[in-house]
Amino acid sequence: MADITTTQDTYTSRNRRTNYREEPFIPAPASRFDTSIKAAPAPPPKTHPGPFGDLSRAPITEICRLVQRDVRPPNCRSHLRGLERLLGHLKQHPGDTWQERWQAAGFDADHAPSVTVLAHEGDRYGRSYLISALKWLFCLRVIQPSVAGLRANRFGDYPGPFRKIHNDRYLDEFFKAVDATKHFRDVHKAKARFDTVAALTTQGIALEDLTPSALLHYSVECRRLGVVPSSTGQTGRFAALGAWQVLHAIEHFPPGTPPTLRAFIYTGQRTVTQLVDRYSISHQGVRQLLIDYLTRRQTEMDYVSLEGLSRRLASQFWAKIEKINPGQQDLVISPGLYDQWRAEIQVWDKHPTKQRKDTSTILLAVRAFYMDLHSWSVGEPEQWAQWVAPCPVRRRDLKGFGKRKREVNQRMAERVRARQPLLPALSAHIESRHEYLVGLLDAARQVVLGEPFTFQGSTYHRTNSWRDRQRERKEANPPVRVIDPDGETIDVTAAEETAFWEWAQVEVMRHSGIRVEELVELTHLSIRQYQRPNGEVIALLVVAPSKSERERVIPMSADLFHAIAQIIRRHTADGQPIRVLSRYDPYEKTWSEPMPFLFQRQMGTLHGVMAPTTVLHMLARSCEELADANPAFEDLTFTPHDFRRLFATDVINGGLPIHIGAALLGHLSLQTLQGYVAVFAEDVVAHYQKFLNHRRSLRPAEEYVEVTSEEWADFEEHFDKRKVELGNCARPYGTPCSHEHACIRCPMLQVNPKMLPRLAEIEKDLLMRRKRAEEEHWFGEVEGIDTTLTFLRAKQAEAARLLQRPVIDLGLPTPRPEEDK
Repeated sequence: MADITTTQDTYTSRNRRTNYREEPFIPAPASRFDTSIKAAPAPPPKTHPGPFGDLSRAPITEICRLVQRDVRPPNCRSHLRGLERLLGHLKQHPGDTWQERWQAAGFDADHAPSVTVLAHEGDRYGRSYLISALKWLFCLRVIQPSVAGLRANRFGDYPGPFRKIHNDRYLDEFFKAVDATKHFRDVHKAKARFDTVAALTTQGIALEDLTPSALLHYSVECRRLGVVPSSTGQTGRFAALGAWQVLHAIEHFPPGTPPTLRAFIYTGQRTVTQLVDRYSISHQGVRQLLIDYLTRRQTEMDYVSLEGLSRRLASQFWAKIEKINPGQQDLVISPGLYDQWRAEIQVWDKHPTKQRKDTSTILLAVRAFYMDLHSWSVGEPEQWAQWVAPCPVRRRDLKGFGKRKREVNQRMAERVRARQPLLPALSAHIESRHEYLVGLLDAARQVVLGEPFTFQGSTYHRTNSWRDRQRERKEANPPVRVIDPDGETIDVTAAEETAFWEWAQVEVMRHSGIRVEELVELTHLSIRQYQRPNGEVIALLVVAPSKSERERVIPMSADLFHAIAQIIRRHTADGQPIRVLSRYDPYEKTWSEPMPFLFQRQMGTLHGVMAPTTVLHMLARSCEELADANPAFEDLTFTPHDFRRLFATDVINGGLPIHIGAALLGHLSLQTLQGYVAVFAEDVVAHYQKFLNHRRSLRPAEEYVEVTSEEWADFEEHFDKRKVELGNCARPYGTPCSHEHACIRCPMLQVNPKMLPRLAEIEKDLLMRRKRAEEEHWFGEVEGIDTTLTFLRAKQAEAARLLQRPVIDLGLPTPRPEEDK
């Protein structure tokens, strides 16, 4: 994305005779969270005198007369007393204008107090009149407050009076466009109106002068002051997201302006020079060397790897060398200097008391840097030969690298061991919570506001506030809020929305083993179907290239297909196709092409694709809730990658050949997958060695990597051999039935819901046999029949649950009939 200082610094407003040139951006230090966000421009100068001219020096009587004549507030006399009191207080401070007195009174500083501090203690109406008086002073342009001064006061309705007093046709068009925005709730529309009017007030301009950078300045100021709460209760989000969307929709901004504020502020990928210049390197020759070296390596790695390599070489290596020895002029590192540097990198820069677990990545990067200079100098001596020097990283310094890698694999295996038995509890908790909230939402919608209702033995009440009644009148599907038996107010609509996406994320990850970045990149186009020669249709999930840059296809199980179908059903519930959006990749710092992403949702005024960190926070919240009832979840949480390791463990332990498992997970090396399933190291190694020895005796070495067509055909035939009377057998690939076809008791049996009548017949026969056994006192037979009945009823319940799942149209393209072609 181009820098807006060069492409959007001049904006010719509609119906204006002169150009409005913005101030250049002020460089800001990079923060931990917003390293790719541009700094805010300086606010534009005041260009609009106000609806009644310049009132900055008007006497109090003149201002009161204008308010009484043109504003005509209800209970006017009391409101005018509040205006006189506020202006009288400001008059006591030095200054020639009301603006100077306002600033001298301290109401314009960061974290300034509200003007309600001037009211007498306990005088509720006095505070209200002071707020109204301040609102009129802002609307009449008597005072131009800062963002802090404006947001320190809570107005009941500021956009309405501002629109009435200014009588601006552009503002009228904007307000009508906000009201016509369908995907905004009433609260989002109010925020869009307030943010726009607040930006006009604090910058002293009319709407026709509101440029993208002017609105950005207001948004960044709100973020700096921490006055924009997020859905998690924290501050620091951007304001004016909804206002930006509406202004872009009505073509207020110049052509080429991005449709969202986030797309406008993210700078994208840094150049190699910018990556190196993040760190203070005094020696310009070494600085240019690092730039040239990284530029050459850039073609063989992605942006994340390039950014990490630049950090290791520029920050963790050379910047520390210059800190220890400021006069260092070349790459020849003395043993003493090297030892001091080794000691420096043992601790974290931001946490000097915290030891690094592993410094081998830094040492390997530095060693590769020196070795590359040696090899490149042979072919290009004019560029690289002058920097050739002995590598300070000795081979013995990397001794134990294999041991450290094994320790990492051991920690991963221990992590899987601790979480594998807890996965069913986590999945059941998330699913039951969603089902509970769905039922509560349906029950609450059946009653009117303020009425009680009973759900699952507990009494709830629909809330009946002024906002609830207003939303009931204005919105087609207003949010449902209830008061639970403990007196807590619950936004059931928002809670059900969050619970659904938590369930969908866990189900897709645990049944597919995809990475979290692959999860959020799934689109409607990722769903494919494959028809086998026998006519059977297999649903496939196409995973876009991510870490290994290899596209792969995953056959969907029934549970994975159900989760994907529920996501599509949710998006298309109103009969509309899945919305096409652009997704920002926080790692590659790029925006994707517009696509129908599956994991998208409405988050306030912004409809966007979920971020990987959102998935992480949702999992942490679920584990925290479970810890109250299950002590095993105390100080334990699941990460998205844990599901990938658990999936790999399950498929390999289930008998799937390891090279097919590697293909499903997108691993280029079998050793990588073997490390994932280290929790069953003995079984995996034995199975892998047996399979490898057999393959070596039959085929040459060049056929080991890719799956052959014969193997794939044999894998497909495996599904045909698993068909049984009651449904499908889920025994692992390449294994015979080990239960002598005692299907009712076998946990591998997946009952077809169409066979429920047959299960009823088997149950009836078992009950008759049990009655006979009791009469004949065959107690051993009775015990065996009871065990079979237990398994049978469990199979009946599972089949009934599958039968209740609705049929969902996935929207897949189908070929046209021959006669239509």
